[in-house]
Amino acid sequence: MKKGIHPTYYSDATITCSCGNVVQAGSTVKELKTELCSACHPFYTGKQKLVDTAGRVDKFMAKMKKAKAYQDAKAGGSASDDKAKKDDKKDKKKEEKKEGSIKKTKTEEKNEEEREETEKSTEETPTEKAETKEEEK
Repeated sequence: MKKGIHPTYYSDATITCSCGNVVQAGSTVKELKTELCSACHPFYTGKQKLVDTAGRVDKFMAKMKKAKAYQDAKAGGSASDDKAKKDDKKDKKKEEKKEGSIKKTKTEEKNEEEREETEKSTEETPTEKAETKEEEK
């Protein structure tokens, strides 16, 4: 081993768990703190334990709230106004889709009627067909 490039090794390092269990082991860090150990981990004990992740969620939500407030201050509006505007836009789009589908069906009906009328008017009688054939010759 090269000298001077390796961290110091502590053979009597103390590992402390949140349940209160203390373990002595070798490590490059003198003291370690953990949330779970073999004495309290559900895999080893067979007991269900709730791990406190609420602190992490609360921190994340606080960051999100702070970022949203910053964006609102930068944009000059409030979050509730933006949300209300988005909700209004969604409602309008839904109404337009409903109305659009009704309009489409009405326009389809009109188109069908027009097609029928043009088909009737363009239908040639057998005598007319014969006359057009003679004219083509």
